Amino acid sequence: MLGVFSSSILSPPEEMVAAGSRTPSPKMTGEALVNRFVRTESSSVSVQINDVVQLAYTHNNESALLPRSFGVKDEIFCLFEGCLDNLGSLRQEYGLAKTANEVVLMIEAYKALRDRAPYPPSHVVSHLQGNFAFIVFDNSTSTLFVATDEVGKIPLYWGITGDGYVAFADDANLLKGACGKSLASFPQGCFFSTAVGELRSYENPKNKITAVPAAEEEIWGAKFMVEGGAVLTATK
Repeated sequence: MLGVFSSSILSPPEEMVAAGSRTPSPKMTGEALVNRFVRTESSSVSVQINDVVQLAYTHNNESALLPRSFGVKDEIFCLFEGCLDNLGSLRQEYGLAKTANEVVLMIEAYKALRDRAPYPPSHVVSHLQGNFAFIVFDNSTSTLFVATDEVGKIPLYWGITGDGYVAFADDANLLKGACGKSLASFPQGCFFSTAVGELRSYENPKNKITAVPAAEEEIWGAKFMVEGGAVLTATK
């Protein structure tokens, strides 16, 4: 799955900007990245939202146990990869039909978060049990909400394209060609919400997350760390 967002939605993380400037490398634009995905991934689907967001996904080479899915309702778009072990109880909690899948659940969970605050995003994500990574974009409020599980069974990466767009994908090699060293693994057990304005651990939401430069030989330009905890990176 792939999500590409302009700087009007999400400002490029300073740590990845700095990492990319240390070691200049070839990059491509966000549009070219999406075109590459559509061209190389069979049976892919792409969606453009205004001129600021592009989403794309494919069922090609997905795991039968950890599928990719896409949905949209009330201008809320969701890309979800993985499977929730407690989907049944969450359906009951949010008043959903027994046929509702993870995408429908996440859209409703986000709507509850948006409309029934004051509970924080960490409250929503910490209730999810299973292996997952998701991207939620609310076009009505220009809000982005991204998260991964604690184990990193579903890898997620983010980087900065040549024209300053922030891209998220489950394929590191896809982003490497577009982002160069302005690339990092999205940390496990963490979420990013533009409503909050920063990356946070949902298990330890008060612990600050910082990025440290990665070694030159690594694919990453930076590694994100939760203060007081271990380095959290997804590997594949």
